Amino acid sequence: MNAYHNLAASYDRLTNDVDYSAIVAFYDAILEKEGIKPRTAIDLACGTGSVALLLAEKYQQVLGVDMSEEMLTVAQQRAVEAGVYPMFICQKLQDLRLPKAVDLAVCALDGLDYILDPKDCENAICRVYKALNPGGIFIFDVNTPEKLRAMDGQVFLDEDEDVYCVWRGEFDEQTNICSYGMDLFQRHGDVWRRSFEEHQEYAYTVEQLTEFLRSAGFTHIWVYADGKLESPAAGEHRIYFSARKGKIK
Repeated sequence: MNAYHNLAASYDRLTNDVDYSAIVAFYDAILEKEGIKPRTAIDLACGTGSVALLLAEKYQQVLGVDMSEEMLTVAQQRAVEAGVYPMFICQKLQDLRLPKAVDLAVCALDGLDYILDPKDCENAICRVYKALNPGGIFIFDVNTPEKLRAMDGQVFLDEDEDVYCVWRGEFDEQTNICSYGMDLFQRHGDVWRRSFEEHQEYAYTVEQLTEFLRSAGFTHIWVYADGKLESPAAGEHRIYFSARKGKIK
């Protein structure tokens, strides 16, 4: 069972404070800075499709890739309701294979952190490189090690009228992995059903990810603060990377 088996149906309600429009606007700022005008895009670890749907309003063709069938089912339903039609594919990022290369690849909300083996993460980045057209760009964000370590021992609560979620963080210094167990209570009619999921993220450093990008062949690698076209400050909780495949035509 994947980490989003039970959570998928409630994910959007529990993350309604996430400003996806601001995330896509930051992508646009990076693209303008780099002088890139994509026509096609892929949203990696797309979840319920919030970013993919926004990209589909801008570009000729958009793909969404995720390893969770449950999340992709929700994404497909949302696409039909919105009247936009990205193509959704169920794949792990380290196994990424596309029918056609794209100009832009994005990965929002620390999707790469969910790859717990650094070798798999390096392989995923190589796969993204191969999936891009020459001159294409890869933009993604990660949680910093500082943030993941700070989650150790923390307890968080999210709720609305139909779902109640308590999650507890634990950071293991030996494995470099932050685990957070989720007790999830979801309303089904007059009945509340309880389930449990464990989510895990690997604390990748800037140096590791930069080396993975360079090894894959990426150039013009930049690291940004969260939502800002400037270098991250010490103690930043979320940072962005951009990297290009060769020169712009």
